[in-house]
Amino acid sequence: MCATNSFLKSLGVEIYASGHRRWPDAVKALAVADTLEPGATVNAVAARYGVLPNQLSAWRRLAKQGELVLPAAELDEPVFAPLVVCDVPEAPQEPDIPASEEVIRILSGEVRIELAPGTPAARIAEIVHALGTSPC
Repeated sequence: MCATNSFLKSLGVEIYASGHRRWPDAVKALAVADTLEPGATVNAVAARYGVLPNQLSAWRRLAKQGELVLPAAELDEPVFAPLVVCDVPEAPQEPDIPASEEVIRILSGEVRIELAPGTPAARIAEIVHALGTSPC
């Protein structure tokens, strides 16, 4: 158990004398990402992190609902996603916010997010994923 505690402390998990652990979201996301690797099982990853499989499954559920943002996968070669073109309904322009071509806007229901034009595509994808919206 000492090796597991050392591993968890190196990741930033706070371990108290009572045995209680405080898991940062980044560590939860890392554990969930490990379950998505080819050949990985929830039980094996849970054993590696010293948690019960049902706890890890709960974290996976949070990630699926967009409440836990997973780290980007590190790939050796570029990955391409299909381009989806759809008709966007015309939304009335709000008078108090001037239209600007120098801002990236993400609209999801009542939520409006404005980003700088230099925002990386990966960050935009993370935000859209966290909002739980689909491309169309």
